[in-house]
Amino acid sequence: MTKRLSGIILTLVLAVAAILLGDWLGMNTILLALILGMLIGNIVSLPKPLDAGIKIANGRFLEWAIILMAFSINYGSFLKLGWETILIVVVTMVAVLISTVWLSKRMHCPSNAGLLVGFGTAICGSTAIAALAPFTSEDKSDMGIAMAVVNVYGLLGMIFIPLLTAEWLTDVQNSVLIGASLHSVGNVAGAGFAMSNTIGELAVTVKLGRVALLTPALLIFTQFIEKNDKTSKKDKFTLPYYLVAFILISIVVSIFPFSNDVLQNCKQGSNFLLATAMAAIGLKVSFKTLLTSGRKGLVFGAILFAVQLTVILGLMLLL
Repeated sequence: MTKRLSGIILTLVLAVAAILLGDWLGMNTILLALILGMLIGNIVSLPKPLDAGIKIANGRFLEWAIILMAFSINYGSFLKLGWETILIVVVTMVAVLISTVWLSKRMHCPSNAGLLVGFGTAICGSTAIAALAPFTSEDKSDMGIAMAVVNVYGLLGMIFIPLLTAEWLTDVQNSVLIGASLHSVGNVAGAGFAMSNTIGELAVTVKLGRVALLTPALLIFTQFIEKNDKTSKKDKFTLPYYLVAFILISIVVSIFPFSNDVLQNCKQGSNFLLATAMAAIGLKVSFKTLLTSGRKGLVFGAILFAVQLTVILGLMLLL
């Protein structure tokens, strides 16, 4: 018990440090927790007794974080977008996910990291990666690589999309492009409000509608991928408990009203558990692995981001 507790305490301390630093620096707390974990794990030789607690943090804590994430999903946001925007969001998501499965087999990204990059690109960045990761890969490095990649392109998109499109797209078109493409709500808000309050508010609404697709996307996407080569067809259709809970909770939250306090507390709890899990994962990711596989992940992420932007712009021209 003491051995487990020492590893858990280490990850909790790193999560708290990431949250405090994130608030101070204005950085993504989840990514910062991953980075802090990687720095400690690569600089310091951690004692073996810590491994048991670290394993709990990057396993159970991650699953509990995913369950709490479900309280942030509301299908009402999606239905308010209007049929044209809904069509753009859905078709773009499907195009990116199909491209992900097809390219991951041909580019050897490696495959599991590629799947996570694609899912994060299609839906909502780090949150989507965290939700899918325990089902797709037992190698925690895949999750670290995927989060690094989607955060890089989310940041680049936040900076450059407003600069490139401000003059030749309307406010509504810019809102849809930003909300349907950028990887996190923070990226969307940063890009949208940098252009105008109107674009920012509409872009965030589009993004929240896209986030609502996380539940059906998880349910469908997990049926088209294999956790490993030994996965049987029967096992392939068996969802882990945390995904079942996630799906059920998201449906209940969309139907029945919950107080803002409950929803906010669940969100904060999810963020803290996710930061703790990311710190634990970072402790086990070597810089050598990140550099070796990360290069392929960056190329893979760039292709998928280009596909995403192309589909969105093409559909806007058609509609």
